[in-house]
Amino acid sequence: MGFCATLLIYPVTFMVDRRRDEVDTGGKIILPPTVLDFMANQTLQYPMLFKLSNIENNVSTHCGVLEFIAEEGTFFAPTWMLEQLKVEAGSFIKVESATLPVATFSRFQPQQTNFLDISNPKAVLENQLRKYACLTVGDVIALSYNDKIYRLKVEEARPRDAVKIIECDMEVDFSAPEGYVDPKIEQQKQELEKNQSNTATVVHNSNRFRPFSGKGHRLDGKENKVTANEDAESDVPPVGIPDYDYKIGSIEFFRNERPVPTNTKEDAAQSFPGNGRSL
Repeated sequence: MGFCATLLIYPVTFMVDRRRDEVDTGGKIILPPTVLDFMANQTLQYPMLFKLSNIENNVSTHCGVLEFIAEEGTFFAPTWMLEQLKVEAGSFIKVESATLPVATFSRFQPQQTNFLDISNPKAVLENQLRKYACLTVGDVIALSYNDKIYRLKVEEARPRDAVKIIECDMEVDFSAPEGYVDPKIEQQKQELEKNQSNTATVVHNSNRFRPFSGKGHRLDGKENKVTANEDAESDVPPVGIPDYDYKIGSIEFFRNERPVPTNTKEDAAQSFPGNGRSL
């Protein structure tokens, strides 16, 4: 018969110990001495592994043990375990001994894209996993590297969803980080949006209404020297197409203006062209 008891859980950050930051990014807990006394009278299997369960939420994880120095009725666990179990400090957790198979494969998904900035992430992971005794699928574990905390989700484990990773030859693989977008796909998306924008601009300009675009007629019957500039395009950006050259704080008013023709001598208006008569 293995160990089984209900204990109060507290994060290792509550401990007065210089190693608490290191323990907080690992996968081992600190139990009271009575647990060691009980296990000593049983047929021990090393390493000692335990299953932690939140009975109310039906959530569980697995861990190893680091020391037996906690106060009776309590135990200390890394912060990520409390988050995984969905409990707060001082909650009751079922602690029971467990036996797990040796791991052969595991896949992790980084929860931050900056994990890719590490030059050799697989080597870093293998080094940090030395602070863990087992893995459980669904857990989001914490790793410490270069004064930064990285979170990785255990997506897959073989041969079971909970495995022992001490003294084993385990193959490790990674999935794309949470929120990661492949640069090639992002570039293709931008090019597609640009092409769609250009197509919308051409269609808009070809069907756009141009006021006073006719040739017009003069009242004196002479030919109108001002030709209609039907192909003239306005500098006003089409509706729905952003003005990428806009400067914050400036307001521009666009007008459709046509150049005023210069009157020639023939077309110049002549005032009082008659011969006149004297009284």
